[in-house]
Amino acid sequence: MSKLLDYLNHLDQNADGIAAHTQDPHQAMDNFGLSDDEKQAMLSGDHKQVAQAIGISAAEMPMITVPQFINH
Repeated sequence: MSKLLDYLNHLDQNADGIAAHTQDPHQAMDNFGLSDDEKQAMLSGDHKQVAQAIGISAAEMPMITVPQFINH
């Protein structure tokens, strides 16, 4: 399982995780250990780019909603 998929699952199941990501996504992703490419995919908000970073096709990936850092 990819680290990015682990992170998405973490956000889905952990209120503190989503709060940390909402407050400072860069720091939250650094703390979780995401690679620069994984962080870039998350910050892009692009469904296809996130799916590619996870290693699946966009058709296989469910739609996700994660608060994005507005002033990055």
